[in-house]
Amino acid sequence: MAMDTALHDLAERIRAAAADATPLCIRGGGTKDFYGETPQGELLDMRALTGITSYEPSELVVTVRAGTPLAELEAALAEKGQCLPFEPPRFGGHGNGDGTGTGTGTVGGMVAAGLSGPARASVGAVRDYVLGATLVNGRGEVLTFGGQVMKNVAGYDVSRVLAGSLGTLGAIAEVSLKVLPVPPAEATLEFACGQADALRLLNEWGGRPLPLNASCWFEHAGAGALYLRLRGAVAAVEAACAHLGGERKDNARAAADWQSLRDQQLPWFATAEGPDALWRLSVPQTAPVLALDGAAPLIEWHGGQRWYKAAPEQATRIREIARAAGGHATLFRRPAMSANANANADADAQDGVPRFDAMSAPVERIQRALMREFDPHGLFNRGRLLAPT
Repeated sequence: MAMDTALHDLAERIRAAAADATPLCIRGGGTKDFYGETPQGELLDMRALTGITSYEPSELVVTVRAGTPLAELEAALAEKGQCLPFEPPRFGGHGNGDGTGTGTGTVGGMVAAGLSGPARASVGAVRDYVLGATLVNGRGEVLTFGGQVMKNVAGYDVSRVLAGSLGTLGAIAEVSLKVLPVPPAEATLEFACGQADALRLLNEWGGRPLPLNASCWFEHAGAGALYLRLRGAVAAVEAACAHLGGERKDNARAAADWQSLRDQQLPWFATAEGPDALWRLSVPQTAPVLALDGAAPLIEWHGGQRWYKAAPEQATRIREIARAAGGHATLFRRPAMSANANANADADAQDGVPRFDAMSAPVERIQRALMREFDPHGLFNRGRLLAPT
């Protein structure tokens, strides 16, 4: 009954906002407030919608309310030896190294942000694991899409479109997610090498039948190191270790480091007061070393995701280089100010640098058409993903 009451109250609040044209800022745990443009509107707190509605470990599916803390869901899955393979970042707290964490991020925010962790290139993204969703649209209507099995999706897969929509299509009330068993074996190998050699090795290994799961390259004290995580059957992992060589790391220590990478708590991500922002470049895995000035990047996803530190004023050059490589660039975090929404708004006004790269004209038309259909009054997270028209 608590779910019914909370959902009813949510729908009533949205209908009232639609009636008097009051924009709403959808928010769960607030761990990703820094991501995207600063939204407009009154706070719409989603944390009343909590709890795991159903969980069938044998069916590898869980249905959970959007305001449920991500840490709570991951703890429940871990008890059954299962996990969210795409490793969603939990920026609000430290991981415990066992798939759980102390962050306050919510399941709805996980889907709305659409962000994935170190294993994304090998196992897929958030949207690949969304089976169904319940959404309250801009008219205050409760809509259900998809379901709890892979085969019942027909027509336009709306539930997956919600992943990465940043709350611009509606308030996610509940989601059904595919989960997977925790792999029986894991190993992390370290290789001393420069950026170009790391990219070459990753491309070479990607063409082999190896149990690759995650990779990370960065420089420390002027020396480059590539870390490779293998996951899968015991025999496959052990055979890959013997074949690849490198220095095998202690599993417990390596697991903590991968969790720190997932939550951007590695020392590389630490930003002090200064002009540099954190940029995320999404490029083909086969892209060569990019000709960007400054410190060497941190590279994930077998070469497909590259993090750089550079001033917002370098946006034009950064985005030109990313596009030339076949990708795009996102101004992911601003330095020092990123935890403060008001400071973010001030910074946005000062430098005028868009957080997201421009969409292609066809993609933007589709996105705006979806937003008009689901949120005809433009209530939700106005301006966070696209500038209002």
